[in-house]
Amino acid sequence: MTRRVTVFCVVSLVLVCIVGTAAGAATNALTPTEKAAGWKLLFDGKTFDGWRATGNPKGWTTEDRAIVNLAKGGGYLVTDDQFDDFVLSLEFKLDKGVNSGVFFRWADLRDPVQTGIEMQILDSYGREKPGRHDCGAIYDCLAPTKNACKPAGEWDKLRLTCRDNLIWIDMNGKRIVYMNLDKWTTARQNLDGSGNKFNTAYKDMPRKGYIGLQDHGGKIWFRNIKIKPLKASKD
Repeated sequence: MTRRVTVFCVVSLVLVCIVGTAAGAATNALTPTEKAAGWKLLFDGKTFDGWRATGNPKGWTTEDRAIVNLAKGGGYLVTDDQFDDFVLSLEFKLDKGVNSGVFFRWADLRDPVQTGIEMQILDSYGREKPGRHDCGAIYDCLAPTKNACKPAGEWDKLRLTCRDNLIWIDMNGKRIVYMNLDKWTTARQNLDGSGNKFNTAYKDMPRKGYIGLQDHGGKIWFRNIKIKPLKASKD
């Protein structure tokens, strides 16, 4: 009986090691299925190849296979390439109270707020009715339908889809935003009549641009950043 228990424990330990290794290898990597589907890796887990900082480069670093904003005036970390229609997948984790954002279709690097769209990142876990400035919102325009973010210190999974005038956001497996840009016809005004700070009606916002990660003065981590460009056809 003792020998059987010993053998069982050894086999279990080996399996745990194998599974752990496989899980670790999957971080910042594409599966064969993703490669076949046309996904591209935007972060290799080690370097900033394909990215640049708009502020202090030392404000951004990598640790434990993640991009880390150190809140040292890094500005934005921006892709070298521009994207129009795509599915973006990434994970983020933030310290308590931190504010950040994922900018996309950002056309003019000198003006992220007025020429890019922001998906808000905020430590707003537990807020019963999220608003236009809470985690997952299209900032200042459209609140998420539900609060799907996790507590500070835990990894959230984001999936952002842009196809022409339509935007979908899924967080932790839950659909939280569906937006039709063409319905935002008036500058500085949302569909419900509330105001926003944008000088351009969202129907006229650029439909192609950079992707940017925001330094808003707090520590935040990003990993598993992948993108799948979509064909121009809407079918």
